[in-house]
Amino acid sequence: MDHPLTAAHAGFLTGRHFATIATVDEDGAPRQAVAWYAHLEDGRILLNSRHPRRWCENLIRDRRVALAIASDPYHWLGITGVVDEVVDDPGRARDDIVMLARRYSDDGTVDPAAEAEFRSQPRVTFLVRVTGVHDHLAG
Repeated sequence: MDHPLTAAHAGFLTGRHFATIATVDEDGAPRQAVAWYAHLEDGRILLNSRHPRRWCENLIRDRRVALAIASDPYHWLGITGVVDEVVDDPGRARDDIVMLARRYSDDGTVDPAAEAEFRSQPRVTFLVRVTGVHDHLAG
């Protein structure tokens, strides 16, 4: 898959940073949320949301998205993209949130009660194809 991410970008994205997600409400107003993400080997970004949330509904309706992923206020990537796959299969989307919970835990595990809660929720996964990168990694 062709994408504008460099090896340095991919390396940065493997870190446990948070993504600020920007979408557009139905009335054209901007909407932001902070979420976990995973950078996939094919260059796409995986996002997962409990359904329904406003940013989730926005991405289903309008697949354009912008992300700001920062390690600190001086080192970050701005990413623009398009959701090229909405995964609304409950089992797969629940597996994705558990994977993200493990990624963001300090020891790679998830408390069994938290995992059971995730697996009981209506979830949706978005796979974002990166169309542009604004590199602010040099500070």
